[in-house]
Amino acid sequence: MNKNGSTWYDTDGELIQAHGGMILEHEGMYYWYGENKNGATSIAPSGDIRVDFIGISCYSSPDCMNWTYEGLALEASGEPGHDLYKDRVGERPKVLYNKKTGKFVMWFHLDSADYTDARAGIAVSDTPTGPFRYVRGIRPNRSDCRDMTLFCDRDGKAYLIHSSDWNKTLRISRLTEDYLDVDGVYGKAFVEQEREAPALFEKDGVYYMITSGCTGWDPNNALFATSPTVLSGWKLIDNPCVGEHARQTFFGQSTYIFEKDGVHYLMLDHWKPENLKESGYSILPIQIQDGLLTIPFQEYTDLSKK
Repeated sequence: MNKNGSTWYDTDGELIQAHGGMILEHEGMYYWYGENKNGATSIAPSGDIRVDFIGISCYSSPDCMNWTYEGLALEASGEPGHDLYKDRVGERPKVLYNKKTGKFVMWFHLDSADYTDARAGIAVSDTPTGPFRYVRGIRPNRSDCRDMTLFCDRDGKAYLIHSSDWNKTLRISRLTEDYLDVDGVYGKAFVEQEREAPALFEKDGVYYMITSGCTGWDPNNALFATSPTVLSGWKLIDNPCVGEHARQTFFGQSTYIFEKDGVHYLMLDHWKPENLKESGYSILPIQIQDGLLTIPFQEYTDLSKK
């Protein structure tokens, strides 16, 4: 069983490389996508800590407990100057299945090593494990894009939620029906609040979002917000974490919220900036009562139980 707050291993005994990622359920299987950091950690000329871009990993599991490595769903390009060349940044990948097109669509934070490019990358695949074909990089609705997530509502409409205005504001951009672009409809949340690492879900007609403060690699106080709609009306409420180290989000940072067997789970990254490939993970159940979220830390989370 995987221990929260530590490194996790796949069925071959290798370190799971799926940082900044998410878990997608499709036809009874679960797919974990994330950044492959299995390289040397270095410091860019800008001072940013980085690993050369390798690609986006994919793991599969029938129970969210035992993960099998499926390879790189999206690989780095060997062509200098390409958006996916090793000197670039590809972070926080999120994948949605489009029921209308039958395609799997990946969005991710695409950037230069100094984080001044700040675009969203888009890729598409016929299968959940890939290979994903890179489509293009865009600035959604002409705005910069950094930490991001995707959210698909019950009506099939999908949204890109991303840090913008140099991380001062979160923008929420509705996607086109094929999920390959934004459709021009967008809103804002937490203006001038400097929130990042968004993770979003809906329960009983209420939308919930968990975000992190902008403190670089240092853990900080998570906050959750609620809204009656996706695009607007977001109100910051409180820190959902409870117990020891709650104000440091248990030394983790939010990346995604997924549902399994009626329970919503928060995924955390436990960054290790001195050696990024050894960064750990947590998956913690979210408790909801009277519209308030609480997330206690658990040493182990057993997702195999129904």
